[in-house]
Amino acid sequence: MSLLPIGFRVRLAPDVRVSGGGTVLTGGAPLRVLFPGAAARALLENREFSVTDRRSRALADKLLGYGIAEPVTASLPPVSPAQVTYVVPVRDRPAALERLLHSIGSGKAVVVVDDASQDPDTIAEVAARHGADYLPLAENVGPAGARNAGLSRVLTPFVVFADSDMVLDPETVPQLLHHFADPLVALAAPRILGWNPGADRGWIFRYEDSRSSLDLGARSSLVHPRAKVSWLPAACLVGRVEALGSGFSPELRVAEDVDLVWALVRDGWRVRYDASVAARHEHRRELVPWLGRKAFYGTGAYELALRHGSNVAPAVLSPWSAAAMLALLAQRRWSVPAAAALAGWTTLRLASRLRRGPQPVVLAASLTGQGMLAALGQTSALLLRHWWPLTAVGVCVSRRIRRAALAAALADVVVEYVRTGTELDIVRFAVARRLDDLAYGAGVWLGAVRGRSLRALIPEITGRRT
Repeated sequence: MSLLPIGFRVRLAPDVRVSGGGTVLTGGAPLRVLFPGAAARALLENREFSVTDRRSRALADKLLGYGIAEPVTASLPPVSPAQVTYVVPVRDRPAALERLLHSIGSGKAVVVVDDASQDPDTIAEVAARHGADYLPLAENVGPAGARNAGLSRVLTPFVVFADSDMVLDPETVPQLLHHFADPLVALAAPRILGWNPGADRGWIFRYEDSRSSLDLGARSSLVHPRAKVSWLPAACLVGRVEALGSGFSPELRVAEDVDLVWALVRDGWRVRYDASVAARHEHRRELVPWLGRKAFYGTGAYELALRHGSNVAPAVLSPWSAAAMLALLAQRRWSVPAAAALAGWTTLRLASRLRRGPQPVVLAASLTGQGMLAALGQTSALLLRHWWPLTAVGVCVSRRIRRAALAAALADVVVEYVRTGTELDIVRFAVARRLDDLAYGAGVWLGAVRGRSLRALIPEITGRRT
């Protein structure tokens, strides 16, 4: 078993709540309530501690695995650039490749994998100009296969996968490599922001700049299915070669990054998203290609459902929250009282299980409230994103569905507009938001129809006895 090294420093994640004088920790994903003992409370007094012995190592490892703690990367040792190889899959786009290789810098080991470009000589010239190894493929195998071809040539302990339309910040890779001081970390990725080569960004670019599918948000996170950050985009990934094996599933042309992350987590590895460092992506600017890419992403849900089952479920609800959502959607006089009664009953049940801590009813009410908000968000996503074809039919025949869809759309736009701090005006943001959902949902349904399976469209109700 690999152990955290002495001196490895961790701190509680910003969203972890400490209550009861340090006797209760609430956080992680899925949400957990922990009751630390006296020794653990002493270590956590300032929300941060270093591994110094067996006990502190065990506590740090447990909190990291639960997503309740995160590494203090500034305190971790650097990794020599000589231990890293960059793998860049590319098909045409020589100007973008030139830009990326320039951002990587000189003196680095780089493998440029040409995935059957129309003009391979130009790609070869760009690679040679930057001192990169050039690996041409005779036929197009897709991003997963191209990355694997490059991975097979890597002799260093760590590999960086960077798509040709990326631009790396100087500290992107050095900062991410700190995470590998944890011997269980297999992958780490930065926040992906927009890169704008011109003055006119356009409304689509400005929407993507605030809410790109590749931007996983401003909070760092442990990555695993059903966490707040459940996957990492392969546009920029740093990996431990030992953990990756042969790499991505080569038969996948979409969602190969999600598949890899979930497979690694299933095998016991840790995967980390570090929002404190960034890489830049050249977002699409034209409406049709942008919608096409969103739909393409959606088609991957079918294959993920085959491989990873309910991890790809469009919503994960407990029985009580599902019942509360159905009551609210019914829009009857009894709807709100019924939902409130379900929430109250759940609070009392939770309180009986949290009696070890102080004020168990207050803590249980807080957890129930969080669960209700999460259920409302997931129900909104079902109506507007994953199930929108059914919603579209429903609004034609039912006033209740029309009211529900309108309320969900308005709430979604306001919440996301405030959360993202976009530079786009709210009207165009609302249009882009709905187009985003419509395109992605269409892709999910297209994949389901092609595969003759609705598995990727079925929510999971947790806590049921089988």
